[in-house]
Amino acid sequence: MAETTKRKTTFNDIINGEKPVLVDFYADWCGPCKMMNPILKDLKKKMGDAINIIKVDAEKNADAAIKYNVRGVPTLILFQDGQILWQQSGVVQAKQLEQIINKKVR
Repeated sequence: MAETTKRKTTFNDIINGEKPVLVDFYADWCGPCKMMNPILKDLKKKMGDAINIIKVDAEKNADAAIKYNVRGVPTLILFQDGQILWQQSGVVQAKQLEQIINKKVR
């Protein structure tokens, strides 16, 4: 019997997908980053399966943070098909995020 090994989904797999992905680069010590948690939960509730939302610890994933020019936290980046559609640092409210996503996503 052949053994099947399930490959772990990587960051690149996720951001290269057809479904838009909002990535929240954060740090545990960052106050404004903590403010993003309820905002992102609210956004996910509103948008449902239309978007993936993932959080990436910028300190534990420094390579990704450097690659995407994350100079401060929180930094939000919207990806679709591996392309950056939008990027902004700082706290962004759910309503504004929803408008940006609806405008940018193809």
